[in-house]
Amino acid sequence: MENTVGDFLRSRRARILPEEVGLPSNGRRRVQGLRREEVAQLAGVSVDYYVRLEQGRGASASDAVLDAVARVLGLDEVEAAHLRSLTRPPRPAAAPRGRQQVREGTRLLLDLMPVTPAFVLGRRMDVLAWNALGDAVHGFSARASSGEVNAARHAFLDPAAREFYPQWEAVAAETVAYLRLDAGRYPEDARLAALVGELSVRSEEFRRLWADHQVREKTHGVKLIRHPLVGELDLGYETLAVNGSADQLLVVFTAPPDSPTAQRLALLASWTAGGAPGGTREPAGPAVPDASAATD
Repeated sequence: MENTVGDFLRSRRARILPEEVGLPSNGRRRVQGLRREEVAQLAGVSVDYYVRLEQGRGASASDAVLDAVARVLGLDEVEAAHLRSLTRPPRPAAAPRGRQQVREGTRLLLDLMPVTPAFVLGRRMDVLAWNALGDAVHGFSARASSGEVNAARHAFLDPAAREFYPQWEAVAAETVAYLRLDAGRYPEDARLAALVGELSVRSEEFRRLWADHQVREKTHGVKLIRHPLVGELDLGYETLAVNGSADQLLVVFTAPPDSPTAQRLALLASWTAGGAPGGTREPAGPAVPDASAATD
C-alpha cells in the first residue's frame, strides 16, 4: 500500500504558488508549486535535510522541524498529524484475530435511538453495527450477505451509489481522504492494503482521488441521500468516538425538527418500529482472520 511521506509532501508543495509565500516565480518552472529548496529555505532547514525527509529518512525529525514544514506547506491539523504518522510510523502491534467486535452496551445504545439513524464505523470504513432506522436509510442488511459491509466499497463499486448520493463526488472525495488518514496511521495493515488495491483496480475515480493524497478526519458534516422510498433526505451527521473500543466511531444522523427530512425519517421509523428495540444488526457470517499488523 503506497503511502509515502515523499508523495504526500510533493502533492502538498505542488499546490502552493511561490508568490503566495513571498517568493519570485522566476518565469517558467520545471515543477508545479514550490521547489524542495524553497520549502527548505522557508522552513529554516538545509536542502539536504529536507530532501532526506521527502525520501522517508526523517524518522528523527523533531516536532519543531515538522511544524515548520507544515506551516510552509499550509497544512491543517489533520494533515500535520498525517505528516507525523508518515514520518514516524507507529510500531506495528500484534495482529488481532477476527473482525472488530461491537460491545453489547454500544448495540443497546443504537437500539435506544429508534427515531435516529445511527451505525458504528470501524477500521477501513467497515460498518460494524446499525440500528433499525440506520438500516432503513442505508440498506445495510441488503449488503450484508457477504458478511462485510464496507462504506468505501459501496461508494465506488455499487452502481446504485451515484443515485443514492446526489453529491457523489463529495462523498467519494471524503471517503478516500478518510482511508488515506487510516493508511497513515496503520501502514502495515494488510487488509487495508488489499482494500485499496481492489478499489484502485476496479475504480478509475478511486485511483485519481487516491493519487491526490488528501486526508480528512470524519467528525461531522452533511450528507444528501436520495432514498428509494421516501425521497430526498438532507441529513447532518456527527461522529463520536466509542471510548474503550479502539478505532470505532458512532455515526449519528440528524435533521431539524419538523423539517421535510425529519418528517420522512418519522415515516421510515414508523415502518421499522416493529423491529425496535432489539433492532440492531451487524454483518452475518463467520469472523474472518485479520492479517493486518495493526490493532483493530
